[in-house]
Parts: sequence; structure tokens; C-alpha cells
Amino acid sequence: MTPRPTLRLYSAVIWRHDCGMSRSLPISASAQGGVYPRPQLVRPNWHDLAGEWAFEHDDHDIGRSEKWFANPAHLGRVITVPFPPESEMSGIAEPGFHPVVWYSRIISPEDVAASGLSRGRDRVVLHFGAVDYRASVWIDGQFIGSHEGGQTPFSFDITEALSPQEDCVLVVRAEDDPHDVAQPRGKQDWLEDAHVIWYHRTTGIWQPVWLESVPDQRITALRWIPNVPAGDVAIEVELTRRPAPSVTVQVELSIAGEILARQSFLAVEPRSQATIQISRQANGQACEALLWSPENPRLIDAHVSIIADDGSILDESFSYFGLRSVGVAGGRFLLNDRPYFVRSVLEQGYWPQSHLAAPSAEALRAEVELIKALGFNAARVHEKVEDPRFLYWADRLGLLIWGEMGSTYEFSSEAVSRVTREWTEVVRRDRSHPSIVTWVPLNESWGVQQIAHDDAQLSFAQSLYHLTRALDPSRPVISNDGWEHAISDILTIHDYAGTAEQLDANYKDIDAIRSLVAGMGPAGRRLQLIPREVDGQSIMVTEFGGVSFAPDAADDSWGYTTATSHEDFENRVSGLVGSLRDNPILSGFCYTQLTDTMQETNGLTDANREPKLPIAVIRSIVSGENAPLPRVARVAASSLHPATG
Repeated sequence: MTPRPTLRLYSAVIWRHDCGMSRSLPISASAQGGVYPRPQLVRPNWHDLAGEWAFEHDDHDIGRSEKWFANPAHLGRVITVPFPPESEMSGIAEPGFHPVVWYSRIISPEDVAASGLSRGRDRVVLHFGAVDYRASVWIDGQFIGSHEGGQTPFSFDITEALSPQEDCVLVVRAEDDPHDVAQPRGKQDWLEDAHVIWYHRTTGIWQPVWLESVPDQRITALRWIPNVPAGDVAIEVELTRRPAPSVTVQVELSIAGEILARQSFLAVEPRSQATIQISRQANGQACEALLWSPENPRLIDAHVSIIADDGSILDESFSYFGLRSVGVAGGRFLLNDRPYFVRSVLEQGYWPQSHLAAPSAEALRAEVELIKALGFNAARVHEKVEDPRFLYWADRLGLLIWGEMGSTYEFSSEAVSRVTREWTEVVRRDRSHPSIVTWVPLNESWGVQQIAHDDAQLSFAQSLYHLTRALDPSRPVISNDGWEHAISDILTIHDYAGTAEQLDANYKDIDAIRSLVAGMGPAGRRLQLIPREVDGQSIMVTEFGGVSFAPDAADDSWGYTTATSHEDFENRVSGLVGSLRDNPILSGFCYTQLTDTMQETNGLTDANREPKLPIAVIRSIVSGENAPLPRVARVAASSLHPATG
């Protein structure tokens, strides 16, 4: 029997390796020690607005008629932003039904100055990482704008609303109807109390809010499209408006201080693009030296400037990308054109103290480090669009990510409109992250529960596949993860067989898989609604396991099967993972799940990120090797619990 570990990982960092920023990339500028909230378009002039704000629930929705936006004295409570009011870290900690909430904060001249504003030509932009679900914003009673979609960023130029020498009052109203199941909501419960696999809701501000000082004509978006066979990268640049006269875009690429390429091109439109050759890739015998992978997460830094005709720099920003390719062929998942077996874990991205919001910027790095230390090379972020800073650490430390949409719970024209609009924003926001290797717009028929019988729902799933491919043809897309696939580039199966023998029987050879696909599937649902030959498909079991082990949990603790001891838990997990890990037919797997989450106690760790088995044991189970931990992790772990060494 393996002894129970005592290593706690919630706030600890268990694994570090050399992943320092290049000298030209001032990402670690946050006073709180985290990375800039938008890590692929970084400017040095910004100011974090996290901290104490005035707050109030508006359960009767009277705030607008009583003009709380002009008189926020009605907001008598204090909340810590960016933590949702349902969470403890917000200071409110009220998880019940509160469909409307209000926030207020003073923006002082000191705040504006801290954003780097220099009088004369600069503008001030107010950024929100995410507000769930519908947000309206005022400054000194003046309406600034609104945004719908709880998982995507938005911003407003507030320069004209600010008073240069006086305090201004920022007010935010957020509306998040708990009963509106046409809202993309992921695992946010429609019942007042969390149950089974659904969790407390996340209302209002739950990602960073910040001010940024910017030029009038500026870069508003960058996109990187690597082409490994050609040895180049395409850049797409979006500007505030059509340049008049034209401007020059100048790009410098480097790695570890070595200049890889410099290129300039003329921009006469609001959106311009160019292809930049990376000369080091011309030597075919050394062409893999710059490629990004989990084992070698090499990132290429980019300095992008726009320059006026007189040679003055109008704007500059810092970015990065990874030179890598992903795809499927010959029944295999390919990374950089080579077969790559995906060892993934289901990541809910939920913390007991802060819910869907990370408790700190450092916790996002620690989460990636934990996943890698446990032997996984990938994570499926489940029913959630994750904070870009998490994706940054996946890029920087080397972790494959499946980008997934938070689902609606009904099929309607309103749900179709909302999902399509928000998913488009998600893909556009995240498509330059090298860590993201697969897109998942739908999961387990959530929001399309009658897809097997309703042509409209099937058409919607197909349209999301084609929309995603139109926005980003460089990655595989899964139309409906788990079962009832429409069109998918990978055949994914959810199989919660309780024993290794059952899993072995389902995937022991190609004939067994053909039989499984031809029938009703492990969950009693058809796996493919549009028939396709199994042979030649890349096949993954993208949910399995789910073994509950929480001896001290409440009676409502839940899992797919239950272990009775540490030894039983180890044997069950080892058997289930081992039955898929060495399967020559499969392209990968995704174990359910990384952490216990509220009453769902089927994690490899508890909710505070404390492993239920020694790290080295889990790592050996997942990887199939008795590989030692990285040196720093080994030292840290052994000092706290000798059995993990």
C-alpha cells in the first residue's frame, strides 16, 4: 500500500526549468508578479485595476431605473476584483441566485498616470479579460459601451470620459441570469446548489481589468501562422483604423537574443499580412532545432512596430509564437509531422477559493507545472475558455491544450447565435498560441441533446466544424467530443468502463473498435452520426477513469467508480491508464480528471492540488516509465514527503 502524501501544491511551485523571458519582452511587469493579461500583445504602459471595488447585488433589477450608474452610493459592499462574488476570495461568498450585480471603482489621476499616459498623443483604453455574462460600463454616469459573452475579452477607449486632474467613477453592471440556459455557461449549475458534475456559478468580473496607455493609431491584434515545411511564419496585423497616409510595419524575430529575421512591409489597410522567412530553417538537417513541442517548448520572440512616413514610431508591441504544426494522418495525431501520442488530463480550471477565476497569476503557472509533473503532455480544458495567462504558461513550459467552448444547455436560435458569436471570438483570441492543438466547439451533445434526431442540431454541429476550420484551418476540429460526431478530424470516445478489462475489450484491436463504433457506444449513444470508416481515423479516448477517492468527503461526493483505499485507488488508476497508454491503435487519451472539484471527487489530486498518490507514482502510471522527476521538483517533493522522491 502506498502511503498517503502530505505534499500540498495549491500555492507551491513544484517544478521550474529555464523559461526566462527574452530581454526585449517585458511580460513580467505586474506588481503582483504575474504576466501581462494579454501575453501575445504586450505593451509596457499598463496599470492593473485589481483590488477592492464597491459592489452590490441587484436582485430586483432596479439599478438602471434608479440610475446607480450615476450615483453608485447604492453600492454599499466591498468586493475584491477579479474574483466572482460567489467565491470566498471575492469577500462576498454568496453562491445563490443573484442575476444582476453592480461594481464601482474610482479611477484617479494616479491610476491614469500609472498606465503610462503622456499628454499630447496618447489614449487610455480600459480592458476587461472576461465578465460573465453581459456587461455595461459607465464613467461619471456617461455610458461607455457594453459586451455580451462571459468568456471573451473586450475594451473601450475611455480617453474622452476621463478628467485629467480629477477622480472619475467607473461603474460596471453585469447580468448573468442563472435560468437562461441559452447562455454559454459550461459547468455553471442551473440549480441553486451545485450537484453531480456541475459547480457554483461565476457571475460578473472574473478575469483581469486594466488600463493601458496607447497611441491613437495602434496595433489592436496580431496573429501568427507558422508554416513548418516552408520555414516561415505569416503575420496578420490589425490597426485601429485605415492608415492615412500608409504606415510601415516592422517585425523583428529572435530567440535567446539571436536575431532570426527582420522584415518591413507597407500597410495601407486596417488589416495587413506578410510572410516572414526564417533563414535558419533553410538547412533541412537542422530544421527541427527551432520547432516547438512539449519536450522542447521553444518560443520565438517578436517585436512589432508601426512607423510613420517621417520615421517616427507610432506604436510598438511585443509578442511571440511557436514554430510547429499539428494534424492527423494515417490514423495518427501528428505534431511537427511526426506521430505523437497524447497523454492528456481533464482540467476543470476551478479552485475552491476563487471558482473559475484563478486565485493568483502564479497559480496558473503552478497548474501547468503540476500537470507536467504528473506525467501528462496535454490538458483538455473542459467546458471553459481559459485565462490567456494559463495559455501563456502552456506555451512557455510546453503543454498541449485542447481549446473547448463552454456549452449552452438548450438548442434555440438564440443559443445558436450566442455560441457562434462567442466561439468566433474565442478562436480569434487564441489561435496564435502554439499550445492549442485541437478545437472543441461542442462536448457530449450539450446544447444539442437531440442531435441524433434533429437535422437542425446536426447542421449546427457541422456548421461549427466548418466555421472553426474557416477561422483556423491549421488545427484539427472535433465537432462533438465524446459521441454523436458530425464531422470531426479525430474520432473521440468517452468511455467510463469501471475496469481495465472492460477497456481492454473495447480497444484491444481494430475489430473491437469497429464493433464499438458500429454499435451504440460505451455511453449508449451512437459515436458517429455521419458514417465514416474507422480505418485510417485518428482515434482517442478523451474521457475515461473518473475514479472517486475521498475518504473524508461529504455524502454527496461523486465519481464514476469509487476506490476504498490508497492501494485500491492506485490499482484502479494504474489499470485503467495502462490499458490505453500502450494501445498501438489509439492516438491518445484524456484521464478524468486532474483535481477534485466540489462534490466531484474523481481527481488525481484533491481540490487544493494535493496529490492522492506520490507524484512519482502518478507520473510513472501516466508515462509508463519510471522516469525521475525534474531535479527541482525532486528536491522540493522529497523535502516534504520522502515517498515522492
